[in-house]
Amino acid sequence: MSHQIIHTDRAPAAIGPYSQAVKAGNTVYFSGQIPLDPASGEIVGGGIEAQARQAFDNLRAVAEAAGGSLDRIVRVGLYLTDLGEFAEVNAVMQDYFAAPFPARSTIEVSALPKGAGFEVDAVMVLD
Repeated sequence: MSHQIIHTDRAPAAIGPYSQAVKAGNTVYFSGQIPLDPASGEIVGGGIEAQARQAFDNLRAVAEAAGGSLDRIVRVGLYLTDLGEFAEVNAVMQDYFAAPFPARSTIEVSALPKGAGFEVDAVMVLD
């Protein structure tokens, strides 16, 4: 099966040897998106809610570049450096996804790239 590399300037460029997303067949596998502002390359300020919004905005930009949208995402992985902030992230996620919601895992991690407090990855299925 062939695959297609997905890239958009509307989301941060990869900061390592990986692609923003890879499409294989009708499935798109997203690399993790942290709350980097695509223009500045810096982590956004304003706390965990602002970080979650930026990461979901970045995810949406890559989804659109792949020919989809957030409503085509079937699974998300959430990574937080502090699970005590889960309620705030969960509230932000409800602003980006509608029922039926994607499957999800939420994991506390000791650290994320560039000192981020939040990261999201996903899998999307296109028609």
